[in-house]
Amino acid sequence: MINNRISKVAIAITALMAAGIADASSHREAPNITRLPTLDSTDFYIFNSYEEGRGDFVTMIANYIPLQDAYGGPNYFAMDPEATYSIHIDNDGDATEDLTFAFNFTKSLPNNNQGVALTVGPEGNQRTVAVPLINVGGISAESQANANFAETYNLTLIEGAMSTGTQTAITASGNAEFKKPLDYIGNKTFTNEAGYSAYADTFVYNVQIPGCEAAARVFVGQRKDPFVVNLGETFDLVNYVPVEGDSMPGSGDGNGFPGGITQDSANDDLIDKNVTSIAIEVPKSCVTGSGNGTIGAWTTASLPQTRILNPNPTFDKTEVNGGALTQVSRLGSPLVNELVIGIKDKDKFSSSHPKNDGQFADYVTHPSLPELLNILFKDAVNTTLGTSIETLAPTNFPRVDLVTAFLTGFEGVNQLQTVTPSEMLRLNTGIPAKPAAEQSPFGVAGDDLAGFPNGRRPGDDVVDIALRVVMGALCHPIPVAGEPTNLGLCEPDDASVGTVPFTDGAPSNASMMMTTFPYLATPIAGSK
Repeated sequence: MINNRISKVAIAITALMAAGIADASSHREAPNITRLPTLDSTDFYIFNSYEEGRGDFVTMIANYIPLQDAYGGPNYFAMDPEATYSIHIDNDGDATEDLTFAFNFTKSLPNNNQGVALTVGPEGNQRTVAVPLINVGGISAESQANANFAETYNLTLIEGAMSTGTQTAITASGNAEFKKPLDYIGNKTFTNEAGYSAYADTFVYNVQIPGCEAAARVFVGQRKDPFVVNLGETFDLVNYVPVEGDSMPGSGDGNGFPGGITQDSANDDLIDKNVTSIAIEVPKSCVTGSGNGTIGAWTTASLPQTRILNPNPTFDKTEVNGGALTQVSRLGSPLVNELVIGIKDKDKFSSSHPKNDGQFADYVTHPSLPELLNILFKDAVNTTLGTSIETLAPTNFPRVDLVTAFLTGFEGVNQLQTVTPSEMLRLNTGIPAKPAAEQSPFGVAGDDLAGFPNGRRPGDDVVDIALRVVMGALCHPIPVAGEPTNLGLCEPDDASVGTVPFTDGAPSNASMMMTTFPYLATPIAGSK
């Protein structure tokens, strides 16, 4: 039974967890990772599974390769065969991984990497010539013989630190080979969306993890990007009025802020984009260890330190890689590296470990984004409203509230057994999941303790939560059990516009997703 105190704190977390960040996703968030798109982690999710009958499981989804155009052939979007893609879990609070699920990929062509070839030319002048496409005919759940490209992967469980822990190879039921489906090339190849869905479903594997009584599940493949965001106009110095223009979202009455943006899926610049997802669902009892039932998690991608290009490359010998495994991508909570960390430190954050996050403390205690928004909008707000607001940015420094949200979690809700300041997603596995139809896109702030920032579900609208908090929503009384309550972290005078319904106008909710593993929707087809 969650008492009023915990409910009060939980509401605070929702407001806080994304503070200091605004509307954008974690796509292409650091200078170096823009050069390595196959290792770019776009979003990370961890939540108590809400598929019917799976309440004793936790689902983790790490998305990679951002901004995929569905028509992006002829090679589409393969993973890097030299990289290690990892999902890390800290279950005791020391900011060091206790468990890591590591994925390594291989790519191949049929016929000993020679690929499918056709006989071309008249008799007496014939040549056998390899085809340029990754398929030579229709593909279905029943027959994949026409595929001319394949990706497989290995899954390794590492117990302890990733570099020195005990490694155990994880196998699929029946010793099946882990395979990744081809991307959704189009409807001539896969007939229709139902055909592709049936095909992709054959790549969901049951796996046995040491020490787990129940089987886990794994899927790796292309999905519709679940993140929604008004991306282009946001990075054009927020080229819209980021306040709800209706009296209520979606009402269409225009009775909100004058000129404010209204909710419309057309505002979502990722509506036609795909990503590549690594999804794993694991029994809760296998990831909580001896801690208090709350876990922290993040995803990374790493490459060998040295890459020497082959001047005469072949399909399977494009380069030589060697040296220590080096982390080049990291993602826990959404948007942190993109819009909290300064440009000069973004690559450092990508390569850092949670236990060392104290080096980035100034970005949390003194976030720059609120001041940037103040510079962009203060004069316009004062002109529109006929006011003389001195600053739109919150004035409570240092932002101890944000330190609690970003780096420690809240006791009784999402704080681990030991408190080590560190940035990661934190999930209380003891709070039951809510069915998709009952989920609030505002998570805890929407009276839904199973949502963000208690972990993060695909339908949680972290963008609008972030916008409202960065401008000081937490400094004003928060409804707790029906009563307006100030949480004592800051005061109304610290946030002049803290009650304003900020939004990017791009709506998100659980109805956009599937209700079964791997939850993310079928990808957009490259051709109708």
